[in-house]
Amino acid sequence: MYELLPQTEGNVLGVRVSGTITGDDYERFRPVIDERVRRHGKVRLLIHMDAFDGWDDLDALWEDLKLDAAHYSDVERLAMVGEERWQDWMTRLTDLLAPGDVRYFDENDLDGAWAWVREGTPARTA
Repeated sequence: MYELLPQTEGNVLGVRVSGTITGDDYERFRPVIDERVRRHGKVRLLIHMDAFDGWDDLDALWEDLKLDAAHYSDVERLAMVGEERWQDWMTRLTDLLAPGDVRYFDENDLDGAWAWVREGTPARTA
């Protein structure tokens, strides 16, 4: 399941992924990222993998890959926050393939991940 986090603002998107991701989840998320890219050009993305078990089936994985390919050059900075060793390795693989900055943060450093993904963006106003 995808959930847009309340810290999302401007070109910074925060997304919690939990449980098993389905193709329908990607269909719901695709318009969100498409709109942010249309409005802001490059986006910064924080993905919080919270009890994330992976993809429902190969169709869901395929939808993930298509979304990644469609926005390959649109993600300026990607913070992946997780709790499992395989998530760290997944981030390292993404870093090799993505043109933007990619970093993995442990679950205990969620605040650090937010700080890094926002670094250099305009200050938030009250």
